[in-house]
Amino acid sequence: MSEPASAELKQKVVDYLKSAGKAKNRDVAKALGEEKKLVDKAIGELGNEGKLEYLYLDGSYVKLKE
Repeated sequence: MSEPASAELKQKVVDYLKSAGKAKNRDVAKALGEEKKLVDKAIGELGNEGKLEYLYLDGSYVKLKE
């Protein structure tokens, strides 16, 4: 079984989304200077924890739950 995403990376994702509003996973990874696969994992875990929601507009986005 793979290791969970680091708490530090998950916090960076949350902090980024607080300022960005909504973003695509690849844009979050680029902004944070992290590998996309690590950001995907962190975003998935945050979604499972109920902290993020997915938006399907003209593509897939994530944002903090209100």
